[in-house]
Amino acid sequence: MFVFSRSPRMAARLLKLSSLATAAFASSGFYLYNKQLDLSDLSVVRFGRAAATTVVISYDYLTAFKHVERGTEEYSSLKSKVHRRSAERLRDLCCANRGTFIKVGQHLGALDYLLPEEYTSTLKVLHSRAPQSSMEEIQQVIREDLGKELSELFVSFEEKPQGAASLAQVHKAVLHDGRTVALKIQHPKVQTQSSKDIMVMEVLLKAVHWLFPDFAFMWLVEEAKKNMPLELDFLNEGHNAEKVASMLAHFPFLKVPTIHWDLSTKRILTMEFTEGGQVNDKNYMKKHGINVNEISENLGKLYSEMIFVHGFVHCDPHPGNVLVRKCPRSKKTEIVLLDHGLYQALQPDFRLNYCRLWMSLIKGDMSGVERYSRRLGAGDLYPLFACVLTARSWDAVNAGISSVPVTHAEDVEIRTNAALYLPQISDLLNRVPRQMLLLLKTNDLLRGIETTLQTRAASSSFINMSRCCIRAMARHKRSRARSGRRRLQIALTESLSLWKLSVYELFLWLRGSVLVRWLAALLPPFLH
Repeated sequence: MFVFSRSPRMAARLLKLSSLATAAFASSGFYLYNKQLDLSDLSVVRFGRAAATTVVISYDYLTAFKHVERGTEEYSSLKSKVHRRSAERLRDLCCANRGTFIKVGQHLGALDYLLPEEYTSTLKVLHSRAPQSSMEEIQQVIREDLGKELSELFVSFEEKPQGAASLAQVHKAVLHDGRTVALKIQHPKVQTQSSKDIMVMEVLLKAVHWLFPDFAFMWLVEEAKKNMPLELDFLNEGHNAEKVASMLAHFPFLKVPTIHWDLSTKRILTMEFTEGGQVNDKNYMKKHGINVNEISENLGKLYSEMIFVHGFVHCDPHPGNVLVRKCPRSKKTEIVLLDHGLYQALQPDFRLNYCRLWMSLIKGDMSGVERYSRRLGAGDLYPLFACVLTARSWDAVNAGISSVPVTHAEDVEIRTNAALYLPQISDLLNRVPRQMLLLLKTNDLLRGIETTLQTRAASSSFINMSRCCIRAMARHKRSRARSGRRRLQIALTESLSLWKLSVYELFLWLRGSVLVRWLAALLPPFLH
């Protein structure tokens, strides 16, 4: 995560930074007068932990490679060990400080092809290390926000949460009219701590950038500043849920739980209770007769529609937020989309250029890849941008990502390059529009699900993306057409392009059909 240096000047800088952090930590001891506070909730303690961890990690990177020659096998082995222990220190810090720290750590853990594997694999555990609020704290939030006791609102209320996340936890309850609901209740201290935590991260990241000029991850803080207030407003989440349910109502396989507005506030979101297995749980799908390929294809349809057609994107599709189930009434397979706190509304020009870029990537149109990557801010780093966006090698990008299967060797190459080109990746992430950062996170989360389900780079996903891109471009052209004749021409071109895709899809299905292979085997050799 850090760029290495052997400079004694760097070590002197670090000692100065360490002294400043120690002084700040000691002078802030006056805040300890409030005995009702847990020490872990005090800003001074949280800052002290974060500063100490930053100093230890920085010192490790500054000194570990002093007597090792760069480029040797020993250097590579040592670098991996330093990455691993630094990632573990970062994970422990997130677990100790909780809240915003866990949220940012989870974000880092999702950046599979942007950070070294030692970091992403270590930080992924933060999804299962989220803190739990006590029942007394939960009752207090309900009392303050809804103005009533639990017994007045519910027939039953399960004390053990269904799940706990960095910002909130979910409890199952039954209303007096018999309906079962899920209550998402914010951890009581997150609201007051988040802005201070983000300020601490900003200060420490600036200090790290001062020590290691190639380290340019300030975009993390910028994103946290912008997104955290939205994620902490559960009324905003409820409105997002209703908007996406309406927007994607034509997909019968999508289920978005209904919101109970009379029992919802900024810190409490009450919704219809919906059961299911996590989207990466292959055993659950096998047990309930759910087709893995169907789920992967439908998930691709949902996100292609959100990104390319509507420009309103659910940006946190980790497995805990995407459930699969058989509908109790229809017995058909459904995808349940949860946690609507974080959406990205794409600007029209950005969305259309992103659309054109993906069409170029699918077809292997390299002039288009360069043109639209530059329009999206990548500049001369457009080859790196294409690789980061697709998680494919430059050779695969040149050939057209839809025509080259993903191999294990290619995955290893991508991960190795992620570590080698970290300064350039940092530079790239600071260049591109802020909208791109959440899309990259979303891409990585979806790619992780596909990898687990072993459906990555399936032809159906590229066909669905192409369909949505064609529709999006046609809609844009229609909005600018000045005559009925031009609109008719656009509609006919759109229909023809979609028809060609359908024919190609049919061809792929026939090619993979067991019946067709059986008939081919019966044909005389001269007809093959």
